[in-house]
Amino acid sequence: MEYNKKMEVFSNLVKQEKLTILEDKIVPGTLVFESKDPFPGYYSDTPDTNPPIYLYLALDKPYRLEEVLRAVQAIQPKFEEHFDAGKGIATIVNEEIPVIRLRHFGNYDIVAPLQEAFAEHGIGYLKKSRKQGVYEATIRIVKMLYLKQIEPNIFIDLREDYHGYILIPRFLSWTQFEKITKQVRYNWFGSKFDAAYGSFFHEGRLYEFVRIYSSKLDSDYLQDIRSIYLEKLSHPFS
Repeated sequence: MEYNKKMEVFSNLVKQEKLTILEDKIVPGTLVFESKDPFPGYYSDTPDTNPPIYLYLALDKPYRLEEVLRAVQAIQPKFEEHFDAGKGIATIVNEEIPVIRLRHFGNYDIVAPLQEAFAEHGIGYLKKSRKQGVYEATIRIVKMLYLKQIEPNIFIDLREDYHGYILIPRFLSWTQFEKITKQVRYNWFGSKFDAAYGSFFHEGRLYEFVRIYSSKLDSDYLQDIRSIYLEKLSHPFS
């Protein structure tokens, strides 16, 4: 891949978040999860900074990616307020819940109108059946990434602040990724970061990556983190 090349790639991202249930300003009877700390590895160590808010609209069934994208494209021009929506799955214990992730919106007042707009374009909702509480969830998101390669195996996101990506040489299960990331953190003395695992497809090849979230992103910072990941990956593990 060429350095400083800008590219758009199709990707899958996996992360863990603690979700609560949003009770207000939603369509009655629907289930909406809220993540007030979608980047816990970073914001847990920067308590004076407010993290962005992510919402997950629970759907009644899995929808194809093109169905969600078609609905988003039809809805966005009708709303003056900006928002970003993407398709995903939230796994809580052993239950897989199809979701639409909402972010980059300024006011909760937009949530119910957005739900109604999605419904008008064929998207149905899961009825609320869960009690209020904190739920550990594994989130899988399908999304487009708009990247710039700044060094070999190092990318920054051109649309999302604080997002960097480091390539790794092999596939990891979520359990393996968690284990390796804990080892990396133990050996890391720089600015704190949040990490998620994913892959993207580019020019006929699938690439595995770690998404790094930090306000300190630069090529040296990302290369240093990647070096520790590579060192830990060089050892046998289960």
